[in-house]
Amino acid sequence: MHQGLKLGLLGTDAQIAAVVAAARQAGDAIVVGYDLPSPDASATDLLADIMRTDSWEPLLDDRTCDAVLVGADDWSGERADAVRGLVQAGRTLLLGQPLALSMLWAYELDMIRGDSRATLIPFLPDRLHPFVARLKEQVELAVAKGHTLGTIETITLERRMPDRSRETVLRQLARDVDLVRVLGGDPQRLGTLGGTPDTAWPTLAVEFTGSAQPPVRWSVVRGDQPALLVTLVQERGSTSITIPPGDSAWGWDGPTTAPPPAPASFERGGVMLERLRDACGRAAGTAPQLAVPPADWADAARAIELTETVPRSLAKGRAIDLHQEEFSEIGTFKGTMASLGCGIVLAALFVLILAALVGGIAKEAGWAFGERIAGAWPGFVLAALVLFLVLQVLPLLVAPQAGSNQGKSPGSGKP
Repeated sequence: MHQGLKLGLLGTDAQIAAVVAAARQAGDAIVVGYDLPSPDASATDLLADIMRTDSWEPLLDDRTCDAVLVGADDWSGERADAVRGLVQAGRTLLLGQPLALSMLWAYELDMIRGDSRATLIPFLPDRLHPFVARLKEQVELAVAKGHTLGTIETITLERRMPDRSRETVLRQLARDVDLVRVLGGDPQRLGTLGGTPDTAWPTLAVEFTGSAQPPVRWSVVRGDQPALLVTLVQERGSTSITIPPGDSAWGWDGPTTAPPPAPASFERGGVMLERLRDACGRAAGTAPQLAVPPADWADAARAIELTETVPRSLAKGRAIDLHQEEFSEIGTFKGTMASLGCGIVLAALFVLILAALVGGIAKEAGWAFGERIAGAWPGFVLAALVLFLVLQVLPLLVAPQAGSNQGKSPGSGKP
C-alpha cells in the first residue's frame, strides 16, 4: 500500500482534472486550491469541495501539500509568477502541457529548476504506452537495417480535430510533437505547409527532418472526435497505432507483427499520478523499467520551442533550421557578452567616421578645439577594442566556476 499524497491545485484544465479524478479514486487528498473556476461552474464537480485560498503562498509550504498540480485554463501573468515562485522554492510540480506557448518562459523555468532542484513533471503520458515503445523499437531496427519490412520511408502523425483554430492546433502540436521526438529523434529542420499564417491552421502540415533520422510529418484533418493516427511507412508495409481521446483502448495495425501486450484502457491521469507519486517517494513498489523514459521538463520545453517555430515558418514561407542550443545562465551570459562586444565594435567604427568628419570640417573652418577632439579618436578606438577583448575573455573565466557549481546544465532537464 502506498502512502496517500496531499495535493494542491494552481488553476486547472482537462489534463489536471484527469489527475484529480485519479487521485480521488486512489485515496489521495486535494487539500487546497488557488485560481480555480467558480464553484457554480458546470464542469467543476471535482473541485466543488476543495478548500480555496486567496493567495498561492500556502502552496509553497511542503507541510500543506506534497506536490502542486498546475493547469493552463485561464492562464495569466499572476499564475506564471506563482509557478516561478514555486519552482524557486524547490517544489514538486505536475504541469499541464503546454501552460504557455512561450519558449523563453519554458527555458526560464528550466534554468530556475537547475538552481532550486525543483521537480517539474509535464503532462506527457502518451510516450509511456506499450504501443509507442514497440513502434520506437521497430523504428530503431529499421534504421539499423534489421527489420523485415525494410527501411523507413516516412512517419506520419494525422491529428483529427473538431476545433482547428490557431490556438487549439498549436496547443495540440505542443503535446503531439513529443511523440515526434520519441519516434523520429530530435529534428534539425522544420517546414510547414498549409497557406498563410491566417488560413493555414485547419489544414496545417508540419515536416520534421534530420540528417540521420527518418522524415516525420504531422498534419491536421477534420474529425468529429479528436484522435491521432501514427503510421510508420516502410518499404514492404506499414504499421499504425490509433490513439483515441480519453481512456479508451488504443488500436494497433501491423502486417507482420502482433500487437504488444497493452492495458484494456490507458488512463492518462492515473499514469501521471504514478509519475508524481514516484517523484514524491510514495510509489507502492519498485518502479518498472520503462522502454521509453518519462518526459522531463527539458522535453516539454523543447516541444514548446518547436511549436513556437511553426508560425515563424509560415510567415517566412520556408523551412527553419533548428539549433541545439544549451539554455543556461552561463549560456545567457555568453550571449550577452557577445552582443555587447559587437555593439562596442560598431560604436568604435561610428566614432572613427565621426572623428574624420569633424576633423575635416574643423580644419577647413580653423576650429582648433574641434581639431583636438577629432585627433583623440585613436585613443577612443583603442579603448573600445580593449573593452571588446575583455568581454570576449570574461565568459572563459566565468564558465569553469559556473560549470563546477551547476554540475549539470539546467537545459538537460535532469536534477
